[in-house]
Amino acid sequence: MRLILLSIVQSVLLCSGQVLLKLALQKMGDFAWTWQFLGHQLTNWWWLGCGICYGMATVMWMYIVRTFPFSMAYPMVSLSYVFGMFAAMCFFHETIPLTRWAGVLLIMAGCFLVVK
Repeated sequence: MRLILLSIVQSVLLCSGQVLLKLALQKMGDFAWTWQFLGHQLTNWWWLGCGICYGMATVMWMYIVRTFPFSMAYPMVSLSYVFGMFAAMCFFHETIPLTRWAGVLLIMAGCFLVVK
């Protein structure tokens, strides 16, 4: 049960990092090798949030890999796909077909079987 809870938190952080990365890229504008462009990126707070989420997820991942068998821990990363589907729907207003929801259910069932 502890592995599941830690994996959920770690997956939410990974998914949050991906959402913030997409938002940062949307705010980035056209790429240019100028000081103005670089300065604009340094004040793009979406980048900072992305880095913080990835950093926290990485620290949690190190704890998970150190504490639990790798054969159980690694498949749990796939929970981030589940949260990614919900993020796509909620933040980016994407339409998710039934076949993808079926895939998400299979991923969740697989995670359940791995930790059983």
